[in-house]
Amino acid sequence: MPQIVVLIVAIAVIFVLLSIVLSFIPVGLWITAFFSGVKIGIFTLVGMRFRRVKPSRIVNPLIKATKAGLNLDIDSLEGHYLAGGDVNSVVDALIAAQRADINIEFERAAAIDLAGRNVLEAVQVSVNPKVIETPKIAAVAKDGIEVMVKARVTVRANIERLVGGAGEETIIARVGEGIVTTVGSAAAHKDVLENPDLISRTVLGKGLDAGTAFEILSIDIADIDVGRNIGAQLQTDQADADKRIAQARAEERRAMAVAKEQEMIAAVQEMQAKVVEAEAEVPRAMATALREGKIGVMDYYNLQNVVADTSMRESISRINGNEKNESKDDYKK
Repeated sequence: MPQIVVLIVAIAVIFVLLSIVLSFIPVGLWITAFFSGVKIGIFTLVGMRFRRVKPSRIVNPLIKATKAGLNLDIDSLEGHYLAGGDVNSVVDALIAAQRADINIEFERAAAIDLAGRNVLEAVQVSVNPKVIETPKIAAVAKDGIEVMVKARVTVRANIERLVGGAGEETIIARVGEGIVTTVGSAAAHKDVLENPDLISRTVLGKGLDAGTAFEILSIDIADIDVGRNIGAQLQTDQADADKRIAQARAEERRAMAVAKEQEMIAAVQEMQAKVVEAEAEVPRAMATALREGKIGVMDYYNLQNVVADTSMRESISRINGNEKNESKDDYKK
């Protein structure tokens, strides 16, 4: 009985040890690679474990590449994995490029992948061009009419410029700039509506794909609409601004006139005050002259007669003036 227990324990220990060894040494993966024609040593797989590389992430893409006829180095795949790249995506891109007769090396594909671009998608776009649709772009012709244009840009990925090349946003921005320039140079908006292909030819001839990761194949106008009359609106705004400026200047002149009038009223009041003051001094001066014998009593009476005569003449002239004004008013009526 004790021998049976020892045997069971020994078998359990052997089973556990064997499980640990098999989990650390991917024997099943080595057998799969061997029968797939991929020559890889068991100790190489064990070394991947020590380098914290999942053997399946390397061996499975390598098997796929070997079956597709690609000759890839396992060290290059492992190095790309350790650099943070997607080995499976790179291998799929290389297989797709081979089927499409596109010459691309592993180093180029790995660089594209490490640059953050989807290398498989890039190869697919290189084979099957994609269409980039721009938003509605507003441009104004020389006659002041706004034109709204939407374009579809057919592009193909340029494998050689994927690393460091500008993306779709740059293509959209450059096409929009070309549309604004073309419409802005048109004499009238009707010319743009009659010949929308003029925009396509002009924009396409500017070489907008320079420095980008794409090659522009065609630019097609998808939609074109007439917008606002920007010229008339600008003229209206200018007229309103001129009106406000004229009103401000008129208000300034009115304020200056009021200030000038106030100054004149103040000056007149000052003169009147001086006259009153001077008139107040006249009796005093005459009294002094009488006391000092500079004038006689008869001279004083003669002066009073002159003053009375002057007052009478002024009253008569005012009465005559009023009568003339009344006769004129009656004549007009």
